[in-house]
Amino acid sequence: MLGAPIKISSSPSCCSSSENRKAIMLSPVCLDKSRSFQFLFSGSKLRCSKTLDTKQLSSAKFKVSRGSKFRVFCDSKTQELQIRRCSPLLEKASLPSNGAPLSDEWKAVPDIWRSSAEKYGDRVALVDPYHDPPSTLTYNQLEQEILDFTEGLRVIGVKPEEKYALFADNSCRWLVADQGIMATGAINVVRGSRSAVEELLHIYNHSESVGLVIDNPEFFNRLAGKFCSNARMRFIVLLWGEKSRLAKNETLGVPVFSYKEIVKLGREYRAALIDSLDARKGYRYEVIGSDDIATLVYTSGTTGNPKGVMLSHKNLLHQIENLGVLGPAKAGDRFLSMLPTWHTYERACEYFIFTRGIEQVYTTVRTLKDDLRNYKPDYMISVPLVYETLYSGIQKQISSSPNAIKLIVFSFIRISLAYTELKRIYEGLCLTRNPEEPSHIVSMFDYLWSKTIATILWPLHVLATKFVYKKISSAIGIQKTAKSGGGSLPTHIEKFYEAIGLEVQNGYGLTETSPCIAGRRPYYNVLGSVGHPIPLTEFKVVDSETGEILPLGSKGIIKNPLATRQALDEDGWLNTGDIGWIAPHHSVGRSRRCGGVIVFEGRAKDTIVLSSGENIEPLEIEEAALRSPLIQQIVVIGQDQRRLGAIIVPNKDEALLAAKEASIVDADAVDLSKDKITSMLYEELRKWTSECSFQIGPILVVDEPFTIESGLLTPTMKIRRDRVVAQYKEEIANLYK
Repeated sequence: MLGAPIKISSSPSCCSSSENRKAIMLSPVCLDKSRSFQFLFSGSKLRCSKTLDTKQLSSAKFKVSRGSKFRVFCDSKTQELQIRRCSPLLEKASLPSNGAPLSDEWKAVPDIWRSSAEKYGDRVALVDPYHDPPSTLTYNQLEQEILDFTEGLRVIGVKPEEKYALFADNSCRWLVADQGIMATGAINVVRGSRSAVEELLHIYNHSESVGLVIDNPEFFNRLAGKFCSNARMRFIVLLWGEKSRLAKNETLGVPVFSYKEIVKLGREYRAALIDSLDARKGYRYEVIGSDDIATLVYTSGTTGNPKGVMLSHKNLLHQIENLGVLGPAKAGDRFLSMLPTWHTYERACEYFIFTRGIEQVYTTVRTLKDDLRNYKPDYMISVPLVYETLYSGIQKQISSSPNAIKLIVFSFIRISLAYTELKRIYEGLCLTRNPEEPSHIVSMFDYLWSKTIATILWPLHVLATKFVYKKISSAIGIQKTAKSGGGSLPTHIEKFYEAIGLEVQNGYGLTETSPCIAGRRPYYNVLGSVGHPIPLTEFKVVDSETGEILPLGSKGIIKNPLATRQALDEDGWLNTGDIGWIAPHHSVGRSRRCGGVIVFEGRAKDTIVLSSGENIEPLEIEEAALRSPLIQQIVVIGQDQRRLGAIIVPNKDEALLAAKEASIVDADAVDLSKDKITSMLYEELRKWTSECSFQIGPILVVDEPFTIESGLLTPTMKIRRDRVVAQYKEEIANLYK
């Protein structure tokens, strides 16, 4: 009888009944807490009527005694309503309105998909060409995929506020899984496949995750040996690949679901919910709040174990709603995604571009150059190393050209560098730390002089653009803007891209600030800076020892206020650990449009203190040294020593080519001795770091590059200084002997 409509009825008068008519039916209405009810009927009169709610009726017993009277005994047990937490706008159609209209305001990150589906419908949202099968999804299809995956997760037992590890790399299914977990009110804990197994196990257990969503069987098999015996997993979801490829006996009875199974479960259950009012009544509905935690991101710091950062929906929505100030983005533009999508910088920017109707194409490091040419994206976000690599490739291609062409191209580049330098002067975009404004006379002379010379050089710059830079730009492929973050872009590389007409905009942020807190605008693209703060963000620069606020132009520790109360001072300011300064405001002169931009000069923890007591920021020296084509990677060392040293990974191909051109080795030589490479590197350091405040003394030349796999690079390709120094501890000690 459970779940069927049941009524107690008699003749038209509910207080009378024929003795021969003893049909018993119970009608569902609300039932109080667990009780027993007794119904007494006489042969001619209905003494009592009581209504029962079949939703909460888990068992019922009916006993009819012989004779003129009978009793009905009903034992009921209360069944708890399940909590169903929803992203309010995404699942607006399934939420009870209670007579009040539901808001169209974003309260949770997954809400953006309802808005985007309404605005951009059949526009392509995602292109994922390198997975099997390749995928292309429109905004409508992407929203439905997220809804189905979300419901599928609920079916297999995902609960609000619990944590689930999402260990996978860039793909359309990563995005669906990310948003699906969030839309249930649960918290995802994200990381990529290139991290060490020990690191992933630490993240999983430290975050108290209870389930694992993983990229593919091969990745899981790599983790299985340590995970299955050291981590508690309620289930495993494979985003790609077949379950049959999992190593036998490794899952230890843990249920395993494929991506397609989750989507199918969700689609079927969504359909059942739509068709059944009773099924919908089995839930107590709650909405995800803006202050609820959306994700837990473990920083890929350059020192120590990764540390977890909790980001709320409000944190991420602030990014989505305010990143538009950093540049125009319109529906139909194309964005190339190559940074780890779990990284907060890439992740926040992707969420933002999906609210603007942009088409996102996934690429890989291996296919990046081809995809830049083939897809010709309007935008790309990356770290400085990628732009440095593109720059080195262009320089190498020019250098390998015939002498006449090489001379012409380099001459054009020198002219364009001079032209853009002068252009920055008369446009007022030259950085200065000097708080004193120049006089009006000096400013006028500066303007007229720079404008006149720039006008003379302009025709040659236009000529170079037409015959040289268009070809270079076509090879690079980026049509509008390249965004750089996660570190400083070397000045000479910035100036080169500016000279050839590619706009590169640097930004600044931390995982703890979710992440972007400053960025260069198209109309204030001040080279050497990370731009102005984005809306609703404040900065101050303080003395590293006293904590006192420093005047504009003074170098100190950058601080930023944050809503969270962790890692803050008593006034609510986050110590970023970064050294920098804020440009002073000028009303006239070559720096008149630079006021308020932030300049980043390195990490405070990277500061090297010599035995003489002198403090040195290694970043300036490293950037200068990396201008040499012979130096692939460099770490400046010297803590507590009398002078600086360096660990250098040479570019052996370039070194061999340079040695042949300088007749250091024969033209048919295939290798260089370590002594010859070391000697050449000393010459390069003298050449490129001569203008730095400190010079490098002894150097250690190592053959193996610093890589993510070796643990010497973070997943965002920053050098882990402490690990490099630890790995070469003995060699460094010998170096200073």
